[in-house]
Amino acid sequence: VKGIIVRRNELIQRIQADYNQRQFHNLDEILSINFFHSEKTDEKLLSANLNADFIYSQMLIDCLICMQSSPNDKNELITLCKQQYKNNPNELSIVEEFEKDYLCERSLWWYTRHSFLYRLMNKAIRVYNINLLLLFRFFIRDIRQQVIKNKSLSPFHVYRAQLMVKEELELLTKFSVEFISINSFLLATSNYEQTQNFLSSLTSSDNMEKVIFDITANPQQDDIKPFSNVTPFSYFQHKEEILFMIGSIFRLVRIDRVSDDIWNIKLILCSNNDHPLQSFIQEKKTELDIVDTDPLSFGFILEHMGKLNDAEKYYCYILNHLPKDHENITRCYHALGEVTQKKGDYNLSLKWYNKSLENDMQTMKIDDPNIATSYNSIAVVYSKKGDYTLALESYKKALEIWKKKFDENHPDVAMCYNNIGIIYQEEKKYSDALEYYHKAWNIRQQYFPVEHSSLGESHACIGNVHYHLGRYDMALEHYRLSLEIFEKSLLPHHPDIAMLLRNVGLVYQAKSEFQLALFYMKKAATIYRHLFSATHPDVIQIEKIICHISSKL
Repeated sequence: VKGIIVRRNELIQRIQADYNQRQFHNLDEILSINFFHSEKTDEKLLSANLNADFIYSQMLIDCLICMQSSPNDKNELITLCKQQYKNNPNELSIVEEFEKDYLCERSLWWYTRHSFLYRLMNKAIRVYNINLLLLFRFFIRDIRQQVIKNKSLSPFHVYRAQLMVKEELELLTKFSVEFISINSFLLATSNYEQTQNFLSSLTSSDNMEKVIFDITANPQQDDIKPFSNVTPFSYFQHKEEILFMIGSIFRLVRIDRVSDDIWNIKLILCSNNDHPLQSFIQEKKTELDIVDTDPLSFGFILEHMGKLNDAEKYYCYILNHLPKDHENITRCYHALGEVTQKKGDYNLSLKWYNKSLENDMQTMKIDDPNIATSYNSIAVVYSKKGDYTLALESYKKALEIWKKKFDENHPDVAMCYNNIGIIYQEEKKYSDALEYYHKAWNIRQQYFPVEHSSLGESHACIGNVHYHLGRYDMALEHYRLSLEIFEKSLLPHHPDIAMLLRNVGLVYQAKSEFQLALFYMKKAATIYRHLFSATHPDVIQIEKIICHISSKL
């Protein structure tokens, strides 16, 4: 509210009018945005991390829109909202109206109403609230189908008033951003003057910038995500609006300052044929064995992003909603074993892995590759627990099956070789460890592209042996190669990056270069604290190491 107002009623009216305008322009919605950078920048690490965020977000959206909703989703959502808004009579009445009157063909009317549905769904998408996202599957599907059914056939030039965090705008202006993805549905209007006037009336804040998304969209491009003029279906039918599909990708044309405090960001809606990102996304899906229609894929992506708690919640949700004899039960057990192992809960991980193995043994031949996978996973946990004899026993069972079913150069064989190398390393049999690490490396470098994370793992493991043998410069060289690969293939808070940074710190500690050792240990600790609780074994260990190194300074 701008201006000096002395009458209470007038002030209330002005506040209400301002609120209505903000609702009308969707200004209270914080957009979830990802950027894709050109690699032609000195900030390669930042660029790689942002690009990874971009690609993973697109993968999550692809899985989300392919998910089958549960018949109970709507009822569970209503129950949750009634509880949340029990002390808010206005919203509660809208929830009850939704319960009574909602029809899939009126999804756009409900979305544009800017009620609890609009706010909760966009927030769930923005922060990856797994429970809420799953309950909103039916609504996302209904909106998408209504947009597709009524997709625009003519080009549009539209505008979106938005408050943007200053750091985001700085990224756009400072680096070579080529593409922007909007990770929610996006509403825009054809009235530029109204958009600019409204932004001009707002008071600036210290951490937000006023921007106008100036968007051109041509539906005649091949393989373009549909968008729709939703005015005939909107709650605000006097306001012409275009709705862009969740996950739409825009090419950034330019950024201009149109006044002292308003920026104009010119965008063009891309088709899948108009940008190179689809190949990056498909490569990552292939690497992670992601299939959009596979219900577990959403969890696999979360897990690879380092969102272990969210992945665990998702797997538990799927497990609890599957029939007892469903084929994905065993896969859920295995996925839960993997995510709890990564969280450091090794006993719980063994429980899940053994349940997976028991199910497989009942339904498969004893030499089925899935059984080998379970043996390998169980061995990993035994190794983490320090039970190396049991670990080696399980690895050898897995290796025997994989060698029988696949050729010697299969990546699963390489993985098992690498894992056996880890056991020999822990047992201080360094020549044996190095032999198995190199066996794994030789297979992987034939099978995978040069920036695949498995090659980064091999370099890290070979570096570990050189560290233990006192060959510190060779260790650092392999760690450097590993870090280069991880920075391009993993997210910045991935636990493998933390472990690698920790190991680099150990090398510098061994070389009595304590300042550098402390530097890398603190970087590793930052990631561990981001990922895990204070009681996680990796967090406890890194804190002890930091204290020890600090005492040397």
